[in-house]
Amino acid sequence: MLEPVWLGAAAALAAAPWGWRRLRLSRAKHPSLAGHQRMAKRVARWLPGYALQAPQAFALDGAPAEMLQARLQGWQALSQRLRAAAPQTLALTAQARDGMPDLRLTGRYRVPYPFAELARELPVGAFWVRNDGPWLIDLDGNRFLDLTGSYGVNVLRLDFYKGTMEEGARLGAALGPVLGGLHPCVADNVARLKGLSGMDDVTFHMSGTEAVMQAVRLARYHTGRRYVVRFAGAYHGWWEDVQPGPGNPLPPRETYTLADLSEATLEVLRKRRDIACVLVNPLQALHPNRAAPSDSTLVGGTRAAAFDRDAYARWLQRLREVCTEAGIALIFDEVFVGFRLAPGGAQAYFGVQADLVCYGKTLGGGLPVGVVCGKRRWMERFRPERPADLCFARGTFNAHPYVMGAMNAFLRALDRPEVRAAYDGLDERWRARERRFNAALQAAGVPVRVAALSSIWTVLYTQPGRYHWLLQYYLRDAGLALSWVGTGRLIFPIALEESAFEEALQRFVAACRRMQADGWWWRDEALPPEAWARRLRRGLLRETLQAWWQTRRRDRAAA
Repeated sequence: MLEPVWLGAAAALAAAPWGWRRLRLSRAKHPSLAGHQRMAKRVARWLPGYALQAPQAFALDGAPAEMLQARLQGWQALSQRLRAAAPQTLALTAQARDGMPDLRLTGRYRVPYPFAELARELPVGAFWVRNDGPWLIDLDGNRFLDLTGSYGVNVLRLDFYKGTMEEGARLGAALGPVLGGLHPCVADNVARLKGLSGMDDVTFHMSGTEAVMQAVRLARYHTGRRYVVRFAGAYHGWWEDVQPGPGNPLPPRETYTLADLSEATLEVLRKRRDIACVLVNPLQALHPNRAAPSDSTLVGGTRAAAFDRDAYARWLQRLREVCTEAGIALIFDEVFVGFRLAPGGAQAYFGVQADLVCYGKTLGGGLPVGVVCGKRRWMERFRPERPADLCFARGTFNAHPYVMGAMNAFLRALDRPEVRAAYDGLDERWRARERRFNAALQAAGVPVRVAALSSIWTVLYTQPGRYHWLLQYYLRDAGLALSWVGTGRLIFPIALEESAFEEALQRFVAACRRMQADGWWWRDEALPPEAWARRLRRGLLRETLQAWWQTRRRDRAAA
């Protein structure tokens, strides 16, 4: 009679270790949706789409009639200015959008989705014909100060990269597109990269995403383990489930998304024996456990970011120690920040050496590239004692002569005095600029501030609001060019001249003042800040529930 009891107890004891592992893993996940990718995908499928219409869309915060009128007039005037300024550029953008899904996606998700239809009245061109120093010039001859940073490529000014691209073309021209062998400059690139990274070996790839793929592949090969740990909010390219959650049709399978700066995460790394590697994107130091900011996420009107170099360096050091103890490969994904924080990248900046480090973007000297540098024990791709046990990684255009030439020009330029000077006092110079920028915004009386990781900035708002996303259009109207994520990320070249920075500051403040004058940052002063925030949250929840209910009724009627 006791056999079933004993069998149940034995089963429970056998399952106990698995249960403890799952519990530790759950505790190491960040409590937000960024840390729970399956739940994030469910919410994304549940979230109903709805489109707000004028004039009701401009009074979501309960603004009085006179303020609503000011907003309507400001909206119409802004739309007219944007259309009148760039007819040729806008016409070509509209033509290209018909055949380019990228433009359709970025155009729609430039703003919070309830405003996407309305925002079509505020057109933004997608084409540039040339640059003049830090200025971009469109088909209509308009000049815009470039704050896009070419998605991280532009570390040392646009004209610098025009030079490295030309030099790379000259260097590779005699060989042409010969891809079976290597141009002699490749040997110099390898030697320079070994010196800068402190690593033993180098492999070349065609993009940053591909470089990260190879680093993870090598970690799995050498550990015999399957799982990858990434941190909540981090981006490592769009491949497989290393970019989990909304935006990826696959569910998470072999990737654990854990909390950054977390003791519980370190405990998981110490205890588990199925983790091959930990991916670190040092950009997360600016917004730990949060996805990269964009204006499309400003539905609730808030955004947070801050940077503490010492605290993040301490975290990385502890992470380094735990990975060493557990035999886990520590991979730095420096595709974005590499050569921006220091000539030796984030490893040198934070004083922590990884096992493998991935570079891209600026390293190509203006041309597309990905690179993995690593310690010999992690980089070898075969086992002499097991001749059939290999780790393949190739690509037709790896080490293309023109790309290798432009990379060589970039790496050699790092030794030039004028380039070295751009790194001298880099942190102090950009911290001073951040303080100066915020002081000017405070003096202007606008609810806007910036937070910075060196020359990578994001815009913050000091009060909740439903219309913060509009600032990107006022900035465009003021002659500032932003990437499609809008005010979520401003990227300056580290060598930006003082005159250009001052121009950016003045234009930014002028745009904020104009937006404020048009009434978009009105708030009910009779309410304390928290009560004001609650009002906005309740309104947003009410809109979403109404849209959800209408969607259900429509689906039932269709069935």
